[in-house]
Amino acid sequence: MDYEKYLEINKEEMIFALQDVIRSNSEGGEKFLGKDGEVYPFGMGVHESLMKVLAMGEKMGFEVKNVDNYGGHIDFKGKGDKVMAILGHLDVVPAGSGWDFDPYGGEVADGKIYGRGTTDNKGPVISCLYAMKALKEAGYQPECTIRLILGLDEETGWKGMKYYFDHVERPDFGFTPDADFPVINGEKGMLVFGLAKKFSASSASAKGLELRSLQGGTAPNSVADSCRAVVRSGQDGDYDKIREIVRMYKEETGYKVNVKGVGKSLEITTSGVSAHGATPWKGLNAISVMMQLLGRLNFVNEDHNDFIQFYNDHIGFNLHGENLGVDISDEPSGRLVFNVGMVELDSEAGKLVINIRYPVTADGEEVLEKIAETLDRYEIGLIRTEHKAPIFREVDSPMVKLLMDIYQKHTGDTESKPLVIGGGTYARSTPNIIAYGALFPGDEDLMHQKNECVTIERFEQMTKIYAEAIYKLSSGEYNI
Repeated sequence: MDYEKYLEINKEEMIFALQDVIRSNSEGGEKFLGKDGEVYPFGMGVHESLMKVLAMGEKMGFEVKNVDNYGGHIDFKGKGDKVMAILGHLDVVPAGSGWDFDPYGGEVADGKIYGRGTTDNKGPVISCLYAMKALKEAGYQPECTIRLILGLDEETGWKGMKYYFDHVERPDFGFTPDADFPVINGEKGMLVFGLAKKFSASSASAKGLELRSLQGGTAPNSVADSCRAVVRSGQDGDYDKIREIVRMYKEETGYKVNVKGVGKSLEITTSGVSAHGATPWKGLNAISVMMQLLGRLNFVNEDHNDFIQFYNDHIGFNLHGENLGVDISDEPSGRLVFNVGMVELDSEAGKLVINIRYPVTADGEEVLEKIAETLDRYEIGLIRTEHKAPIFREVDSPMVKLLMDIYQKHTGDTESKPLVIGGGTYARSTPNIIAYGALFPGDEDLMHQKNECVTIERFEQMTKIYAEAIYKLSSGEYNI
């Protein structure tokens, strides 16, 4: 079947389609009630992306469905009753700062398409849609329905996918193009939780340096690339001392720190390097930089000092929970990964938002219980937000072997092996789903980072891989 001919014919159209959907800012937003009474659960930008992709599918001659604006799908109807699904998502993490291109411009430069979502996950979604189109135009009739499922809050909580599967039958098997090649045979367990401490009021007669506010980070699953603190002192000369401490800290560490006066207060900002929360070693956490610096100051509120000391003693720049007693590992998936995604502090309370990826053979509840032992000594509470259990398949399972063969055929790469990752994909949302691509081994991972982009060459290559995977998985010839 010559579907690759149709991939070539549709190449330019596919690029334009990705540019179009990138131009919709689909950072997750608050629930929005339209003038017509319609509910948009994740904001208008996310909804606009959904409508664009559903319209593309309908124009291609596929059946489409919008499930109450919580998600949707595009169906390439097959002969039988089974459903082979491709699970993707159209929401994105916040763009952040420091881009060389408009993060929502979809610009093409130097053979690359730039924009938030080009790799995570709009690019792979469009790639799979055009793989379906090429198969259809080549005259292929699948044995089962091929369903491209469009999630809308993968980055923020998965309420949309839960709602979707409460209202639509679950697929029989499939893949999600939201990770790495060659193929993912396991995903670590995931925990998201808050660490919160209430502060006692400072004595009215106490004089000294106050920590008025502290904010940093944009999402639990991203390494914070900026953090901002506002301090105030009623004593002459304190600000000069602080500026000198900052100067010495910068000289000692090489980290980026700025200080400026804001009214009667002093603003301190730290800069880091954003990265995915599953791979925090690829970035630099601006919250950790800030906490280390603040640890060199002495605040009039001892609770503030205790909170900062807790951070520096038990979290700091550690990425595996070493000083919280949870640096565990196993053979299939490696070490636990610990990321501080956000911090917020004022005169009344302080809160950290933590994202942990734990080994596939470990128990998430035991991880939390171990952390709680340390928290009790500091009167810090643990607020559970999210828990996704790990998933794991053996490397010789039929689907892993089939997808590996397809990847090797199109790349010639016989060295790369199946992976267990720390990232959490929609493979966890329903049984018999596996993560497959779209980041190629050795390529720079720009997911959740500035200047996210996909090369046109890789965009075309992944589409060829996905077309063959969809074809073979839906043909009925393989026992999946």
